[in-house]
Formats: sequence, C-alpha cells, structure tokens
Amino acid sequence: MTFTVTVRDHLMIAHSLRGKFFGPAQRLHGATYVVDAAFRADVLDEHGVVVDIGKASDEVRAIVGALSYRNLDDEPDLQGVNTTTERLCQVIGDRLAARVRDGAFGAAALTGIAVTLHESHIAWASYEVAL
Repeated sequence: MTFTVTVRDHLMIAHSLRGKFFGPAQRLHGATYVVDAAFRADVLDEHGVVVDIGKASDEVRAIVGALSYRNLDDEPDLQGVNTTTERLCQVIGDRLAARVRDGAFGAAALTGIAVTLHESHIAWASYEVAL
C-alpha cells in the first residue's frame, strides 16, 4: 500500500544542450515546464496525511524558484551537466530528497519522491528517488 500527494508548480528556463544528437536544441533556447512533485508514504502520519500540502508546495517552489528565469548554462552547480528534461527532473528530485533528509518535512514518513516535468501536453519525463 502506498499513498501519494502531488503538488504542482512551473519552471521557466533558458539552456542549450551539448552534442549533435540534439540538433537545433544545441543553440540557446527557452523551455517552460509544468512540474509535478509526488510525495509517497506507506503510512499516513498522526494527522492522516502523507505530507503537509502547504509545506510540500513551499519546498517545491523554493527549489524551482532557484532555477526559474535563469540561463542554466551559466549556473555554477550545473556546469558540465547537459540539462535535459530527464536531468532536470533528477536535480529537482535530489534537492527535494535532501530537504526531506535535512528535516524540512518534519516527521513525515516519506518513502519516495517522484518528479515529473511536462515539456508539453504530449511529452514529459520523470525521476523517482527512494528515501
């Protein structure tokens, strides 16, 4: 049995992708993603919830906000990273997992987080991290 609570935000970035594989996306371009962060738990807490939705929304907003309206090619902590949709899912998911491990979500008994970035209504990518 697994319970899931998902919160949604969005991310607007500029970046370029390295390698001939990416064709015209090698040039600097913009991308807007709908970001879904799904928090999973096998049990509900004493209040009957997976996680406080307000807290989850705030944490996602803080992480996504730190990346928004930026040229990711210029971000020091992303140097050498090809910021594909899949990799951005991992960056956001790992940052959320670190916040959970640091105690930002209190006593929530989270077992995992899944982050999905929707590039459009027909294409998206996801990343899951166990806690």
